[in-house]
Amino acid sequence: MSDDPNMADTIPEPPEGQVWELRLYVAGQTSKSARAFANLKEICEEHLAGKYRIEVIDIKENPGLAQEDQIVAIPTLVRKLPEPIRQLIGDLSSTENALVGLQLRPAPWD
Repeated sequence: MSDDPNMADTIPEPPEGQVWELRLYVAGQTSKSARAFANLKEICEEHLAGKYRIEVIDIKENPGLAQEDQIVAIPTLVRKLPEPIRQLIGDLSSTENALVGLQLRPAPWD
């Protein structure tokens, strides 16, 4: 954690009432895509209950959105809000890594 006593050891909450906008990019209905969605849903329910919206984008059906968000691997999660935009690649099976990547938990090296 931080050596600065004025720095909080937690990630600040988004402004009151703000909804986390998350896009999960997948390529078809594969087991890895289903696992990524299930892991994301579990993380959101536990840490963002009532404060999130998940949009699943199948790049086979909507390749333009994937290009817009510069998706290079599947599955990829894009946190659109709160800013800054963040990307996480993989099926989100490591909850700790996902929480750090989404900035719901500080990195252990901070």
